[in-house]
Parts: sequence; C-alpha cells; structure tokens
Amino acid sequence: HEYISQIDRFRATMSRPELTGHASAFYNRKEARKYDSSSRMMSVQREITERAIELLRLDEKKPSLVLDVGCGSGLSGKVLEQKGHAWVGCDVSRDMLDVANERIETKREMVQAAKNESDSMNDSDDEDEEARTCTLSTGDLMHHDMGSGLPFRPATFDACISISALQWLCYSNSKNQIPKRRLTRFFSSLYAVLKRGGRAVLQFYPETPEQAVLVSECAAKVGFAGGIVVDYPNSAKAKKHYLVLSFDRSYKASEGLTDGSLMYGVRVDKESDGKKKRPPRKKKGGIKTKEWIFHKKESQRKKGKAVRPDSKYTARRRPKKF
Repeated sequence: HEYISQIDRFRATMSRPELTGHASAFYNRKEARKYDSSSRMMSVQREITERAIELLRLDEKKPSLVLDVGCGSGLSGKVLEQKGHAWVGCDVSRDMLDVANERIETKREMVQAAKNESDSMNDSDDEDEEARTCTLSTGDLMHHDMGSGLPFRPATFDACISISALQWLCYSNSKNQIPKRRLTRFFSSLYAVLKRGGRAVLQFYPETPEQAVLVSECAAKVGFAGGIVVDYPNSAKAKKHYLVLSFDRSYKASEGLTDGSLMYGVRVDKESDGKKKRPPRKKKGGIKTKEWIFHKKESQRKKGKAVRPDSKYTARRRPKKF
C-alpha cells in the first residue's frame, strides 16, 4: 500500500507542477529551454494569449501598455508585440527570464543586422521591406514574486494578462505562505496598478472547484467585478479557465467557447453598500431537563469536582425578564 501511495503522489506531481515546490525551483534552466524549443508549447501558449487578448477588448487603434504577470520565457509578450502593444513582464524564475531576455537580444541583433544590410544594399526592395517590418522589442522584464504584490506605481498599466501562473498562489511552500493572503495581496496591488477602465484576464488551471471559488472571492474582496470564463468545459485537455476582471460594476464577462455545452463564468461581482455584515449568531442549545441537570452534577461529583449541593431551587426555571 505504501508503494501504491508513492506512485499516486508521483503521478499527482507529474500532472500538477505546483505540488513539486516553489515555482522558481520547477522552472529551472532545463524546463525554461523547453518553452523556447517545443513547438507544441509555443503553439498552446500563443493560442491562450490570443484568447486572453480577445477577452481584454483592447483599443485596436492605439497601442496599450500591458502587464504580463508570470511572463515566463516571453512567449505571451511576443504575441502582444505582434498585436502592436508594449508590455512589462514579471516572473519568479530567473531562468525563464534569461530565456526571455535572450529572445529580446536576438531580435535586437536581427533588427540591427537588417538595418545595416538595408543601408549597404539600397537597390533591393525586398530587403528594405524586411528592415521596415522588423522592429525592436517593446517588452521589459522584472524578477518578482507576484504573491508579494506588484511593485509598480498606481494607474500604470492599461491592461493585464497572466498565462498559467495564478494557480501557483493557491499552494503553500512554507509556513509563511498562506494562499488566501497571497491572493489578496496580489489582487489588491493589481487593483492599484491598473488604470480605471482597464481590464485583466488571468488564465489559470484550478485543481479543484474550491480553488476557483477562492480566487474569485479574493478578487471580489478588493473591489473587482467580472467572472470566470470557461472554454470547452466538456474537454479534459482543451478546457481553459479565464478570470476576467473589470472596474465596471455593470460589466458582464464574455461567454466561453464550447464544444457542445455552454458554461458561463462564475460571477465575482461584489456589492459595496458600505455596511459590514455581522457574523451569524450561534443557535442556543435545547432546554436542559431537571433529570439531565441532576445526572450532570452527580457525574461531576464522581470525578472529584466541587459541585454545589442540591436544593429546592436546583433546575428551577428562572422567571423571564421584564
């Protein structure tokens, strides 16, 4: 039985990387390289990012400054650049940030090489076109743990996205890491750094429905409105959760993509009436009978405890208050 339980724990660890420990330990140099070399991971990451940008409803006429929380190797930032937006990414893994920084440096070198070649060969229209279309990266990187709050000035960003990172805050790797506190700290700082009218779309993988509820409640507690959009709820592999947040109380989250069955997002709108809810009163126990009281006193005497002697007033009901 012990051997079977070890196998179960190993399978759970393989399916949930959050169970292996801290994110910075799991996303080491080897794991970071997979994101830069695996065509499947790059394709999935791109698909999720494009869906998140669609849910953001950004203004296509002008570029936006987008915060990418848990940016990893910069795959989601690359999609933002192609959409014409500037972005700032933060991640807890230095190895993932190193890969993202290498991608930015490689693009910078490609732009410089194309520019030099265009200057030396002005008679080639194709190369001139390549030099014009290839631009510098609009992204910036920061090493930071989102569970400790976001270290940016208030009302800095037009929008925020996060791909496959939020679920890490639902797990504790030490006594000091309390999931509810870390989630509340993250959402309160996100509420501050977003411009009023901005939105946030956070794609995550909840292990249980209780985790999804916890995330929603923490977002609502700081003042966000919105909901959880679930794409393909009947598919085990294609199912994706998107927490869509807004400042607008009348905002309604979009419907999820479906494979035959529609599943609406969980509402996280919170009414702000300014009144604190009182905790529910505890129900009083049933009325104790005279026999029960005598039996209780006798059992206390047998235990050697000091008990008042019985009298004609023992177990007598007191008159009601005026």
